[in-house]
Amino acid sequence: MRVLETSYISPQIKKIRFQGNISKWNFQMGYASVVRVSETEFRNYTVFYHDKENGIFDIIFHIHGNGVGSKYIDTLQTNDELFISQPRGKVLYDPSIKQQFFFGDETSLGIAVALCSLLKSNNYKFQFYFELDEENKNVPELLELENYTVFTKNGSFINEKWVSNLPLFQTDEWSTANFALVGNAKSIQTFRKVLKYKNQGNIYSQGYWLEGKKGL
Repeated sequence: MRVLETSYISPQIKKIRFQGNISKWNFQMGYASVVRVSETEFRNYTVFYHDKENGIFDIIFHIHGNGVGSKYIDTLQTNDELFISQPRGKVLYDPSIKQQFFFGDETSLGIAVALCSLLKSNNYKFQFYFELDEENKNVPELLELENYTVFTKNGSFINEKWVSNLPLFQTDEWSTANFALVGNAKSIQTFRKVLKYKNQGNIYSQGYWLEGKKGL
């Protein structure tokens, strides 16, 4: 694949448009593509926009720390070429459910943009919760997301009592919703546990990263 253009939405959030032969790719909500970030290492990223006719697709990357993936993505420039696999993985969306709730962080912004567009076009009821670093708190607005609430990333989402007191749980409005939980594995585990305890909705989850573990 070839890099067509790059831009930074924030110092940590980079959007890249790629071009290549994607005519046989199967795009599903929640699928991810493997990107080769070194001679021996790969990372998973989600395509949030694609145009098969013109062979283009977009990915939003979270650049943080000194990881090999972050370093590599940060250096990508127009006309660079790299290996990207066709999407595969786990579906996070049930179209039969008219209420959709999404939880994620910086690593989840791409799928959030794709999902928001789909839900709006189908006139579904939806809500996004994002756990973000302070410097990224305006990114959802810049990505033109809607119906979202941003929470500062401070460890609150691994506190069961705190999670159970979120506005989400103070009403029956979302009791039968589809819940898609992606991003920080520990936050997802806590959120999922509270949802199950309260017997709420249909739950899909996918951990994208775990503190201290490379290449989740």
